[in-house]
Amino acid sequence: MVSTTPLRVAAVQASVPQLQKFDPHFTGEVFERFQRLSEIALGANPPPDLLVWPESSMPDPVRDQNSESHRFVTNFSAATKTDLMLGTLDFEEGHDYNAALLVSNRGERVQVYRKVHLVPFGEYIPLRHSFPLFAAVASAWVPGDFTAGTKHTVFDLTNGNVHAAPLICFEDTVGDLVRRFVVDGANLLVDVTNDGWFLHSSGSRQHLANAIFRCVENRRPMVRAANTGVTCFVNEFGRVTQVLQDDTGNTFTEGVLTGSVDVPQDRRLTFYAQHGELFAKLCVAVTLVTIFVCLCRLQRWIGRSADDAK
Repeated sequence: MVSTTPLRVAAVQASVPQLQKFDPHFTGEVFERFQRLSEIALGANPPPDLLVWPESSMPDPVRDQNSESHRFVTNFSAATKTDLMLGTLDFEEGHDYNAALLVSNRGERVQVYRKVHLVPFGEYIPLRHSFPLFAAVASAWVPGDFTAGTKHTVFDLTNGNVHAAPLICFEDTVGDLVRRFVVDGANLLVDVTNDGWFLHSSGSRQHLANAIFRCVENRRPMVRAANTGVTCFVNEFGRVTQVLQDDTGNTFTEGVLTGSVDVPQDRRLTFYAQHGELFAKLCVAVTLVTIFVCLCRLQRWIGRSADDAK
């Protein structure tokens, strides 16, 4: 059997309404929700090794030392020994980033990952400066562009046997991106997402259905923490082992999902992790060769038919 390390995890689903997330009038309420829900998780005996808050959980950049979110997260982390992973806005030298942080050692250590795979028309407008008229119309939905990160940062948890791939939103649907984290040593996938844009449609469930394949491709378990949608744990075989839902089975709820995730210690890589989309590329190559051969045969047949007609 493959050796595993049990990791106690708590994932917070705060269900903050979209229109309130960045409204300064609701900042105190947002902090109160995360404080209250997190204290429920931290009150367990034993407490979790990892506490996860979703994408863009805080109303302003946590690493901005003048922000309210910085003070809130700093004070929260100082009072707990549990590692905290959260999604936040980040900025540097005039560039804005969608980021994830791992805060540990009572706030003394902060690891940063900036989202590499941005969503077009959601996080940036393609060719914004090349088509000003189009950009002017699209700016009503996306007023500014995020900058893509460049590093596949793997978070090292206080538990030295666990190395997490921090995925943000739809990054858990991008196979080639996820495998790069695994090649770099990740043995746990953690996705922080905000599926509130889907409202109560099937979009969040479709998002999960796609994300499950990353576990199968890489033989790594996944923790998903959503602002709202589907907060769950998935094992390395793609089976959802736990999901946050209310008494009626509704996943669009506020709460905390707690449990244990078995993190594999076998560092061997799957074929997909090593070679990526090689099989798909071979399929494309075979298809193109087949089309070429068929066209050549068709051309010869047309030529013979023309000769016979003479």
